Amino acid sequence: MIISRKLNSVPFLIALFCVMSFGITSCNNKPKMEDSKEVAEDKNDAKMNGMKNEADAQFLVNVAEINQEEISLGKLAEEKGSITDVKELGKMMVEAHTKAMTDLSTLAMSKSISLPEVKTDDVNDAYKEMSTKSGKKFDLAYCKKMVNGHKDAISKFEKASNDAVDPDIKKMAANMLPALHKHLEMADMCMKKCEAIN
Repeated sequence: MIISRKLNSVPFLIALFCVMSFGITSCNNKPKMEDSKEVAEDKNDAKMNGMKNEADAQFLVNVAEINQEEISLGKLAEEKGSITDVKELGKMMVEAHTKAMTDLSTLAMSKSISLPEVKTDDVNDAYKEMSTKSGKKFDLAYCKKMVNGHKDAISKFEKASNDAVDPDIKKMAANMLPALHKHLEMADMCMKKCEAIN
C-alpha cells in the first residue's frame, strides 16, 4: 500500500517525467564530430611542438585535403558530367590524385606526420555544393573549381618546393608541380569548351 501511494504521488510522477525527458534529449543531442583536418593538425602540433618542420606537416595535411577533394569531385564529374570532356577530366583527376594520395600517405608515415583519416568538412561541403548542380551548370562549375583549385595547389606546392625544411617533402613538392600544371591546362581547356557550349 505504501509503495502504491508513493507511485501515485504527484512529485514522484514529475520526477519520473524529468528523468525520462532528460534521457530523450541527451540521446538526440549527439556531439558534432570534429573535422578530420583539425584532428590531424592537433596531432601534429603535439608532435612538433613549435619545431621548424611544423609548416611541413601543415603542408602535407593541406595536400591530403586537396587530394580528397579532387578524388571526391572527380567521381561526381564522372557520374554527373553531361559532356565527355568533363567525365574524362573527372576520371583523370580521380586516377592521378588517388596515386598522389597513396604516395603522400607513405611519405607522411615515414615522417610521423598525421593526415586527415576521413574527408574533411571543407571537402564534404564542396561535394554537397557541386551535387546540387546538373547538366551544363554542373560542367562549367566543376571545370571552374578545377581551374581555381589547381591554381591554389600550384601556389602551395611552389612555396613548399622552396621553403620546406625536410628535403623529401621539398622534393615531393617540386616533383608534383609539372603534373599540377598539366591538370590546370586540361581543366582550363575543358572550362573554355563548357563556356562555348553555354
